[in-house]
Amino acid sequence: MKEHRLALATAVIVLVLSAGVALVLGRYTIGIATLWRIIVSVVSGQGPTAALATPSLVLWSVRLPRVLVAIFVGAGLSVAGAVFQSLFRNPLVSPSILGVSAGASFGATLAIFTAAGSPLAVESYAFFCGLIAVFLAYQVGRSSGNSVTSLVLAGVIVSSLFLAGVSFLKYKADPFQRLPSMVFWSMGSFNGVRWPDAVRVMCIVVPGLAGIYLLRWWLNPIALGDEDATALGINVPKARVFYIIIGTLVVAASVAASGNIGWVGLIMPHMARFIVGSDHDALIPFSALIGGAFMLVMDTLTRALPGGEIPVGVLEAFIGAPFFGYLLITSERKGGWQN
Repeated sequence: MKEHRLALATAVIVLVLSAGVALVLGRYTIGIATLWRIIVSVVSGQGPTAALATPSLVLWSVRLPRVLVAIFVGAGLSVAGAVFQSLFRNPLVSPSILGVSAGASFGATLAIFTAAGSPLAVESYAFFCGLIAVFLAYQVGRSSGNSVTSLVLAGVIVSSLFLAGVSFLKYKADPFQRLPSMVFWSMGSFNGVRWPDAVRVMCIVVPGLAGIYLLRWWLNPIALGDEDATALGINVPKARVFYIIIGTLVVAASVAASGNIGWVGLIMPHMARFIVGSDHDALIPFSALIGGAFMLVMDTLTRALPGGEIPVGVLEAFIGAPFFGYLLITSERKGGWQN
């Protein structure tokens, strides 16, 4: 951990600077001087003046909750990706491996299809259907041997079933009212996020990340293999269940709030390993920091680019795919992702 203090400090600075830029940029630009005056007025207890009323409303009611949700969603997906990649000893594993993203997509689509399409209803349906999908995947995997391969294949099966359900609901949906909302949600976006959404995300993601970090020392032996971990006194099946449950809760809450955002949970753990190595003592916090910063930068770009806001999942895929290719090539030159 000590040898990676510089990397962690740099990641913290990047995250803070990204948050500062995200707070001032957008369709309604808030100047740095204006931002400072708003903060001073709040800290001093005087409240914003009439001239600061509009930018203060935009900052506290619209932009700050969106920034917080982007940070915690990026951090949650990135850490979940790092955990699942170590847990299943597979560098291509993403947080959606056990079907949570497919289940959440089905839940959100079902909420929109049944006209229960309020933000709270969409998030609730997505969250609980994501949990149901992982429960089914785990039961199928355990019934077929409870091995890593069985769990991964069970996740593929459950994902396929739920995605088929999504396709069926889209086929039956009203093409003028329901279908556009379904398609837009599936692209991933933080548009319309408000404080209740931010509170719901943080109430699940923050304790989840804290639990993973507090029990991070199990992951190093598990990443080497079940036999090595068992020899060190770790109950591998129970540890795997713990990480799956916590990771699923984090991913389900993140996907429910933002829609399908896939690449951050795959590329950020690779980038973290490339910089700080595979020791989870540094890998977990570094993944959270750069995941939050990356998601925040992507969301800021979607708001700042001319031509109107585009879904963050689309922009992330355009940038994430070639970036992952670069990380793959450079990591292989260093001897593989585990090194």
